Formats: sequence, structure tokens, C-alpha cells
Amino acid sequence: MKLLKMFFVVSIVLLLVSSTVAAGDFDWIKDFNIKAEADPSGFRARLAARFKIGNAEISTVLSNVKKPADAYMVLRLGEMSRQPTNYVTQEYKKSKGKGWGALSKSLGIKPGSAEFHALKRRHDLPGEQPKVKSKGKGKQPSSVTLIKTISK
Repeated sequence: MKLLKMFFVVSIVLLLVSSTVAAGDFDWIKDFNIKAEADPSGFRARLAARFKIGNAEISTVLSNVKKPADAYMVLRLGEMSRQPTNYVTQEYKKSKGKGWGALSKSLGIKPGSAEFHALKRRHDLPGEQPKVKSKGKGKQPSSVTLIKTISK
């Protein structure tokens, strides 16, 4: 019985740890894509206002990326790196699947920089902003602590 209980506790802890890791960085992107796809003209207007670009450039970027958030990221990383949008789009295509950290690094942006960490937490388009999760200052309990707590 004790072995079964311990197995159950370990399973829960592993599930919690894996779901936390999976959520990871850029958790605002999923909601961002849903809202952008629900209101494409509003999304285009917000991109135009934020990046001060015209419809032709927006169309070009959107036609070269998979999702609306990718278009935002290409434009934002171009701004951060001071690189033209077409260059960032080429780098995006080259580094597809490697993640935003790899792309930012290829553009000369340090993935550990304060600006990049702010980007991981949220976008800066006008309108509704995503909820910012507090990281807190306290230390997270370890798996061993969680197991001891749950098994008591």
C-alpha cells in the first residue's frame, strides 16, 4: 500500500514538473495567436500602429511566417537588433524550429538580456495585454520537498 502511495505521489510530482517546463517561456503566444486570428484586420492595424509600417510590409511578413505571433516576433526582433525585416525573415526561415532564443542570438541579441526577458513575458502591441505572472522572490520547493509534503 505504501509503495502504491509513493508511486502516486511521484507520478503527480513528475506531472507537475513536466507541465511547468512545457509552459515555459512565451506563454503569451497561444492567446496572442487566438486573438489575432479572430480579428485579422484589428491585428494588422495594431502591427501598423506599433511598428509604424504599412500594409504591404505587414502582408509580406505575414506571408513568410506560420502564425501571427511569428510576424510580431520577426518585427520586434528586427527592431531590437536594428536589422531590416527582410533580413530577420531570412534568419527566421534558417533557424526554424530552433526557438526564439537561437534566432535572437543569430541577430546579435543576447537571450539573457533584460529586453529579451521582457519579450518572453509579454508582447507590447497596443490594446489588451497578457496577464504577467509573478515569479515571486521565494525559492521553489524541490521535488523531494513536494513528495515529503504530499506523503504526510
